[in-house]
Amino acid sequence: MKVTYDSWQKQYKTPFGAIQANTLVTWAIAIDQPVQEADLWLTKLNEDPVAYPMNYNDETQKYETQVRVGSSGLYNYYFAIKQNNQMFYVDQGLFGQGRLRQDDHNLKQYQLICYERKVPQVDWYDQGVVYQIFPDRFANGNPYGEVTGRKKNSFLYATEEDTPYYIKNSRGEITRWDFFGGNLAGIRKKLPYLKKLGVNTIYLNPIFLATSNHRYDTVDYMKIDPMLGDEDDLRGLIHDLHQNGMHLLLDGVFNHVGQESIYFQEAIKDKSSHYYSWFNFINYPEKYQSWWGVSSLPEVNKSNPEYQDFIYGDHGVLAKWMKDQVDGWRLDVADELPMDFLRNIRNRLMKENCQVMIGEVWEDASDKFVNSEYRPYTFGDNLTGVMNYPVRNFIVGLLTSENSDAEIALMNKLALLVEHYPTNFLRNCLNNIGTHDTVRIKTALQNDEKLVLLAFGLMFMLPGVPCIYYGDEAGLIGDKDSDNRRFFPWGRESRSLIAQVSKWINVRKQNPVLVKSKIGFLHIATGINAIVRYDEKVIMVYCINKNKAETVLAKENFAFYCLPKTIAEEVAAELDQTKLSGEDSILRKIPRKANIG
Repeated sequence: MKVTYDSWQKQYKTPFGAIQANTLVTWAIAIDQPVQEADLWLTKLNEDPVAYPMNYNDETQKYETQVRVGSSGLYNYYFAIKQNNQMFYVDQGLFGQGRLRQDDHNLKQYQLICYERKVPQVDWYDQGVVYQIFPDRFANGNPYGEVTGRKKNSFLYATEEDTPYYIKNSRGEITRWDFFGGNLAGIRKKLPYLKKLGVNTIYLNPIFLATSNHRYDTVDYMKIDPMLGDEDDLRGLIHDLHQNGMHLLLDGVFNHVGQESIYFQEAIKDKSSHYYSWFNFINYPEKYQSWWGVSSLPEVNKSNPEYQDFIYGDHGVLAKWMKDQVDGWRLDVADELPMDFLRNIRNRLMKENCQVMIGEVWEDASDKFVNSEYRPYTFGDNLTGVMNYPVRNFIVGLLTSENSDAEIALMNKLALLVEHYPTNFLRNCLNNIGTHDTVRIKTALQNDEKLVLLAFGLMFMLPGVPCIYYGDEAGLIGDKDSDNRRFFPWGRESRSLIAQVSKWINVRKQNPVLVKSKIGFLHIATGINAIVRYDEKVIMVYCINKNKAETVLAKENFAFYCLPKTIAEEVAAELDQTKLSGEDSILRKIPRKANIG
């Protein structure tokens, strides 16, 4: 018996991927011989499985069923078939292909996300390109490079070329923070560079008063760190950004504060202080809950009504900074913030006419569990997108893997993400090939700028908003924290890499198919792979060869995934017999010959 099912093809499942609540979904499977019965088994998280009989359709020659999925939730499904009084099962294989099994032990069920409402699409954001800046390490805009707001127990570097370095005690705790003196004025002065590069949005790591150079240890949410400037500097930056058609995302760190924060210091000095209830003391005042056990980062009690009002109330942190016309927020460790807390942040931002709220979630956000509790990030009432670290994993993996099986597995994992996320949510995700928490992309790729350019090309081809970590486009290197936070190499940039990244930004701006379209994959040989994007009018294919040797592409070696047959045929005809140099790529735009798929 042969059974065919493909969750990516509309003749087997429609609509594709995640669905909105109260959507009618059609499933169909093809079986090459008569069977006694076929059933779709659909299970909502924490509920009992439900069987839906599938009836044979003479016209389509498939067994079909329709289910109106009424409520949002995380669902899973598989198929059961009875033939000659024997049961068979169909679960999920690679790229949505059904896999026939003779027992139901450890079935890999398909996942179906049913979301409550669509997240908003903001043109400047989802059609744009974001540039992430670690403020202390980008540029100093003071007239003579002087550093203001110097901190106790810290040191300044002699030159911008120095390597970042922490001074730690015997317990591994940082006792002296290092600063280079980057500030908001410096960012403001470098806007012509960023505009010429082509980015339209800046995402800043935290800028509020803190002890460290990374500023994820907030001391006062209501003050700009004086090393960076003051509120006038922020307003001036926002004004210049908006005058240039650019936008600003700020980093909200609301799960924990710094040990030196004005809130925590009050709490440990006076047990009767109203700040006392903001923290979870285990043995007052010495022992308390902290982020991942790091004593310098006391965790805040997010269920405390006073703290909630302080963050998202009418006169809270978000309301204050939104008055300066901040355009959006990225939320640090979003998976450690309670869902109601996230929803109320979203409600506050909606009142402020702010539609961009990106959460730091490192995994597939559609099936994320925290302490065994499901976190419905994709349901539309909280985050509008997440930082898409799986994209980095895919790109680095594809450029460093040494066999075809590993490359195909990486493509399949990314395909699962595309299938799991609602379309709008996927388009809002902030894609990256590097951040302040990862090894620099050039270092990860053995300092090979040709591979770095391939990494940028892959990022720009994928669904989501490309985000460039400052200096990656200039060839900056760096290992893990703190080495990945070097100062921008002004005067020592890789001009050729910058020029190529700028070209990619222009390609994305000029081709809406890279923003609002479907995706498929092509594997040709180890190290030779392609991303395909397509809509009703055009196909764009980006084929890379990470190997050193030149190759000639031959269509008999092409293996397409997640693509309609017509699209695959047009791509094959376009690429067949094309020469592709080593560590190089080709980008082709193909007008559609058939409006199918």
